[in-house]
Amino acid sequence: MFERLAVLAKPILDIPFVRRTRRNHGLEHATVHLLSRKFRGIPLMGRSSDRGFVLFADVPKAEVEAAVREALNRMRRGEHNLAVHPGCGTSRLTTGILTSLVAIAATSGVSRKDALNRLPYTMMLMMLTILISEPLGLALQKHFTTDGDPGDLEVLDITLKDARMPLTFQPITLYTIRTHSS
Repeated sequence: MFERLAVLAKPILDIPFVRRTRRNHGLEHATVHLLSRKFRGIPLMGRSSDRGFVLFADVPKAEVEAAVREALNRMRRGEHNLAVHPGCGTSRLTTGILTSLVAIAATSGVSRKDALNRLPYTMMLMMLTILISEPLGLALQKHFTTDGDPGDLEVLDITLKDARMPLTFQPITLYTIRTHSS
């Protein structure tokens, strides 16, 4: 089903800045896959745009550079599955939206007492929705929000900056990976 929708959405997905963003998002995920295998337990987060991506990672710069280049090479050799990551915001957003819709549907139009009486069923439906939402989120990534084929994507440079996390103010290293693609 998602493949058919992606075919219909192809004119939008092929708009240059959308295509570049999807490719960078795929490269971001591939980089996170490689780094997370080497640095287990270290939180890794990213944010992609049409100009590259930002990686939040407390790992040495040489490791980030090596992971970005290896990820790009592996994707070029056909490992397009590296572009899909279970920790992606697309998957989390899919879960949040679907479970919220289930909760709204299960409790709309009833009194508070009836809503409380429905709570066990609502929770059961929400848990089933969570199980279903994971493969849906991965499929959305594969067909819409990432591109596993990097095409002519090239890494221009990788810079680092020390920063502080919002709210906790803990130190974090920000890597900016600038790319170019037509």
